[in-house]
Amino acid sequence: MAQRFDRSQEDSGNSVQLEHLNLRQPDQRIATLFYIMGMGFTRDPYLNVGVDNMWINIGRSQIHMPTGEAQRIPGTIGVVVPDLPALCSRLQVVAPRLDGTQFRFTDRSDFVEVTCPWGNRIRAHAPSPELGGVDIGLPYVEFMVAKGKAAGIARFYSQVIGATSRVESTRGTDVAVIHVGRAQQLLFRETDDKVPEYDGHHLQLYLVDFSTPHKWLQEHALITEESDQYQYRFTSIVDPLDGRPLTLLEHEIRSITHPLYGRALVNRNAAQTNRTYSRSRDAFVGTF
Repeated sequence: MAQRFDRSQEDSGNSVQLEHLNLRQPDQRIATLFYIMGMGFTRDPYLNVGVDNMWINIGRSQIHMPTGEAQRIPGTIGVVVPDLPALCSRLQVVAPRLDGTQFRFTDRSDFVEVTCPWGNRIRAHAPSPELGGVDIGLPYVEFMVAKGKAAGIARFYSQVIGATSRVESTRGTDVAVIHVGRAQQLLFRETDDKVPEYDGHHLQLYLVDFSTPHKWLQEHALITEESDQYQYRFTSIVDPLDGRPLTLLEHEIRSITHPLYGRALVNRNAAQTNRTYSRSRDAFVGTF
């Protein structure tokens, strides 16, 4: 008998990559201590190498950090790192130099909870098939939203953006799960707690069908920036059923014909040091 496959498991929808998050930070020195020395990520060596912005490479994705008043995501940034014990060791080394900031971390054995110097929550996971089998990457970003918003958010991404979306319920809490790339998701989790006021952070997605979402957003007066031929932006997420506002999150939308699409990102081997140097092992070797 021929083997049966669930072909729907390989559907990617219209969004093919969550390429970057954008979070302002006020101090590049502190950001370097935390993201480069502590987390073990890599500063892009080619673009934005001055003191006004820094791009941090995490596998195929990035966090962009312009210098300015700190921004915080009301939720959790999920990352995959190749070695959790090594991560904890690096964080212990930088901890004294981050004294006085909001930095802290807790080893939960199967993951590490980390708070960046400005209060962003990060959950670091070891590589696993459930997180796409990558050794370093940005598999999800979770946003907290008010009660009653998850279903409408899922409809927005499904009907407007064309992303594969669903609503899950865990212990009475609804979560909109949006597939935005290979082993990448946006999660919008309902909460009874007060959600912080939106502070302007944004994310960037690559879409295959670039024009259809634009047409709908334009017809509903939701386009906030016509950046260029390859990019536009919007901020308001609304329920396509009735136009009800649901949440604010700026989206930088790019076509897959954008010059930066598929750009190879440099990822260093964070285990490499001058004291334990291994020739030809400066670059990270693994799946991302």
